[in-house]
Amino acid sequence: MRTNSVKIGPENFEQEMTSVWSFKERGDWATHNPNYRGNWSPYIPRNLILRYSKEKDLILDQFAGGGTTLVEAKLLNRNCIGVDINPEAIKLCKKAIDFEMPKSGKVTLIKGNAQNLSKIKDKSIDFVCTHPPYANIINYSDGIKNDLSLFKVKDFIEAMKPVAAESYRVLKDNKFCAILIGDTRKNGRVVPLGFGIMRVFLNAGFKLKEIIIKEQHNCKATGYWKSSSIKYNFLLLAHEYLFVFVKDVVKNNKRNKKERYTVIDNKTGEICSLDELIIERLI
Repeated sequence: MRTNSVKIGPENFEQEMTSVWSFKERGDWATHNPNYRGNWSPYIPRNLILRYSKEKDLILDQFAGGGTTLVEAKLLNRNCIGVDINPEAIKLCKKAIDFEMPKSGKVTLIKGNAQNLSKIKDKSIDFVCTHPPYANIINYSDGIKNDLSLFKVKDFIEAMKPVAAESYRVLKDNKFCAILIGDTRKNGRVVPLGFGIMRVFLNAGFKLKEIIIKEQHNCKATGYWKSSSIKYNFLLLAHEYLFVFVKDVVKNNKRNKKERYTVIDNKTGEICSLDELIIERLI
């Protein structure tokens, strides 16, 4: 256990005030490790935690990964539950939170499935702050059952429905859920993974509070993709979406579901919402 040996935060930190976030430096304070592929910059959960929670609140990250959110929650004196399906990720999280400091939050780790948070009670979480895999862009295991990083885009979006439902269940009324997600490409076309996941969370009952554009930096494949983008005439994806949802119970109770425009899918014959059909066609 490391005691009072960590740098507790970034120098000259200021909270973000606009809907476009850009962090050229990933963040090297505390125990943060940039070597966990695909993890988010600690500047992101730090901003989110400060804005959407208060000290001693209970935060959930059900895709804990390398533990970035957990470290920030502990540093900012929030309690936190970190869930991950991969035992190797749990080991990394244990190492990341292995420090002590005055007024630090308590972190609980659970090896589990984000689709089924049965160990967490209804309406017990003050803030959901998470960064799931982007379908199978990066595989985090060699075949762990229900590891969402092994799912192709359509299956991934379907698998995120119970994740959204569980997020809604465990979150307290009128509290917030933040999720970072990006798009991908297939056959030279953009696959709108971000908007697909946004729709999943809206259909779970959440209302949309903010759409934040997060600029990407230091992508490992930048050199290769630069030449390919010129050769094949496509733009490099240099942004991700940070969606902030709210469990707005009062407004949800007044919601008129009949106001949603519905159409018949010519392929399946099923009735679905117009926006769902548009996303399905794009994917």
